[in-house]
Amino acid sequence: MTDRDKERAIRIALEAATWAPSVHNSQPWSFSITGDEIAVRADPERRLRYGDATGRQQLISCGAALFNLVTTLRCQGYEPVTRVLPDPDRPSLLATVRAAGSADVDELTKALRAEVKRRRTHRAGFTDLPIPDRLIDALVAQAGREGARLTPVRSPVAVAVVAALTQAAQGVQSQDRVLNLEVIRWARPPGSSRADGVPADAYPAEPARTSPHFPQRDYAWRHEWGNPSDQSASASSGVLTLLTTSGDTREEWIACGKALQRTLLYASAHGVSAAFHTQALEMHHLREYLRQELCSGEYPQMIMRLGITFDDTSAVRRPLRDVLDQSLGCGR
Repeated sequence: MTDRDKERAIRIALEAATWAPSVHNSQPWSFSITGDEIAVRADPERRLRYGDATGRQQLISCGAALFNLVTTLRCQGYEPVTRVLPDPDRPSLLATVRAAGSADVDELTKALRAEVKRRRTHRAGFTDLPIPDRLIDALVAQAGREGARLTPVRSPVAVAVVAALTQAAQGVQSQDRVLNLEVIRWARPPGSSRADGVPADAYPAEPARTSPHFPQRDYAWRHEWGNPSDQSASASSGVLTLLTTSGDTREEWIACGKALQRTLLYASAHGVSAAFHTQALEMHHLREYLRQELCSGEYPQMIMRLGITFDDTSAVRRPLRDVLDQSLGCGR
């Protein structure tokens, strides 16, 4: 392959990276290229100052982008050589990825790559269609390949506990004006030309109820925006899962993001969507309760409901020119 082929492959991989999920679709990353090496950085201007003071959710989001990048680079025929947190003196530099020699691509990797732009986050109830146990087991295995643990919560009592914690956290946060303003900063009004945030047709105009009830973010706070079609009979909460890591370091947050995206793409390839609930994980005492009582001492990084839906929502992403910093190189 020529240098021009490699340059084109890197650009395609970077575009795929931008399609990763992120908290409030804030897309909190930036990239730079030096030769055949890509730098993945956390964008400090896009971190949630109040809802994500530690930067944990930002690094999970960037880890998901990193997974898209390396998966797509491999599908373009190059073996990605990755270093995570390569320089402790530059904390915003999360990883470098070098496009090395030719790569062998298996069918699973191709299937995951095909879902990068198709995957959508769901923000309401699911249909009553069941997810086969063998598919849940496969999703557990996919998360494990990236160093995280995906645990389906089977006990109705445990599901009710997580739902109650989510309700409590959302209730407290709904009274916090600063947090609400931070959330609606990322809520796009109808007809908006913004290339980030949550589109108006991707969240309910009124809180959608599930049974048991897992409240969503109120992106329509003090507005009449949102999708009224989400108020349907699709009230199943789906399969509740917890994504955890054995430790709680920055490296494990990035690994969790990779595990999350691998799982989401595999689920998408089998017609399964995910709804996220991070409210309780943003409150230290509730997160610690979950860790000790339901996660066997592991650190909960994501609460997800998995299910089947036929909703078709839009997605927006910033163009590559907006996330690619031409003035920086990996060696700077």
